[in-house]
Amino acid sequence: MSSSPRRALPVLQADCANCFALCCVALPFAKSADFAVNKSAGTPCKNLRQDFRCGIHTRLRDQGFQGCTVFDCFGAGQQISQVTFEGRDWRTHPETRQAMFDAFPVMRQMHELLFYVSAALAVPAAAPLHPALRELLTKTEALTRADAAALTALDVPALRQEINVLLLETSELARAKAPGRRKNHRGADLMGARLSGADLRGANLRGAYLIAADLRRADLRGADLIGADLRDTNLRGADLRDTLFLTQPQLAAAQGDAHTRIPPTLSRPAHWA
Repeated sequence: MSSSPRRALPVLQADCANCFALCCVALPFAKSADFAVNKSAGTPCKNLRQDFRCGIHTRLRDQGFQGCTVFDCFGAGQQISQVTFEGRDWRTHPETRQAMFDAFPVMRQMHELLFYVSAALAVPAAAPLHPALRELLTKTEALTRADAAALTALDVPALRQEINVLLLETSELARAKAPGRRKNHRGADLMGARLSGADLRGANLRGAYLIAADLRRADLRGADLIGADLRDTNLRGADLRDTLFLTQPQLAAAQGDAHTRIPPTLSRPAHWA
């Protein structure tokens, strides 16, 4: 007897057309360089229209909402909207509001973890870890199908720690293939650092603060960038091919150009010169 086909993983990139604008409502933001106004959690953004679309989507940066252009829910928005709540939106069904808004940040973390595990499974050097990674992928995906109450009760930090053990091992196996001496800048304060043209192949940059650092023409192939802060990092002409765990939000927060080489799984941000 043939086994039933495996359930497809949730889409791990935002599909705003199938989301009830959860990032514009559920999450808070503070007036800063990233946001023009203060907004509390559970309050709709002043720019949100009745059709769940942004009224200034094409002018977000000009209007002081740069943070919106950087945020990515990894597909959690449509998962909550269309799967967890089966297409019932918080306007038509106000009884769903609190549960939906509480579940969204949890789902976002779960989808981010799915993204990282999927990325690790795409690393050939980590083949010995693939069976364990596939088990965690299946386990995490199953948790994303829980109801809202179960989602909000999840111990996400414990799951993150379990996954991180394998992500670290994946990083070590992959970076061991890089030529030369591999630099360790894990968690380092490299804000504003002058690293133009630097050879950072296979470097450990996990959690590094690279805010406004100059990485023009730097070679970052094989570098581990999980959790690295790339706000306003100058990546013009840099080589980011084969970087480990680089995300779309990290790219969107940085500065780049047509000569910045990025992984094929990611998209060149629209605001890059």
